[in-house]
Amino acid sequence: MSQIEKSVALAANQTIEKDDNVIWHQHQVNKQTRAQLKSQKPAVLWFTGLSGAGKSTVAGALESALVARGYHTYLLDGDNVRHGLCRDLGFSAQDRRENIRRIGELAKLMADAGLIVLSAFISPHRAERQMVRELLPEGEFIEVFVNASLDVCEQRDPKGLYKKARAGEIANFTGIDSDYEAPLQAEIDLPAGEKSIDELVEQCLVALQDKGIIAV
Repeated sequence: MSQIEKSVALAANQTIEKDDNVIWHQHQVNKQTRAQLKSQKPAVLWFTGLSGAGKSTVAGALESALVARGYHTYLLDGDNVRHGLCRDLGFSAQDRRENIRRIGELAKLMADAGLIVLSAFISPHRAERQMVRELLPEGEFIEVFVNASLDVCEQRDPKGLYKKARAGEIANFTGIDSDYEAPLQAEIDLPAGEKSIDELVEQCLVALQDKGIIAV
């Protein structure tokens, strides 16, 4: 078991202990009712990949395509949540794990509201992504690997972050001095360094149709 996996397991155990005297209140209006009102099946699409791979771009384009088809969605973006929900967190290993934990819990609540949630985060460690998967019912968490090589991402460098990391201005930058663990069996594997955004969105739509998340 890696150090990341141990930390995630420890955090999970600590949460169980703290929750012993807290009971979940089941309200009359439930997930099924909310989903039926929206005529859709809730899901969490978890976009993972290196910085610059195109996670937010693909997720945004896919959300637009889903909304155009009448689906109710919400896009959670890595930078955006750090302006509010996670503004108190830094970029240490511990803070990054807490960032993913919070987003996982938020995505779960949004799915409970009947939404199709699109979450775009580097989320570099498999154990953390598995942690979020286990928050949701079987089949509701869909891992989307925005698969672009480090060379491709560094050439794009839309925010200039790789340049800063190479210059030593950013520490623990994923892909440079911090590891990225690619998914072993992502539900959707997007060749982001080879295909256009439209092609990647179409691949996602087909996969969602095959999984019964959206209608043909």
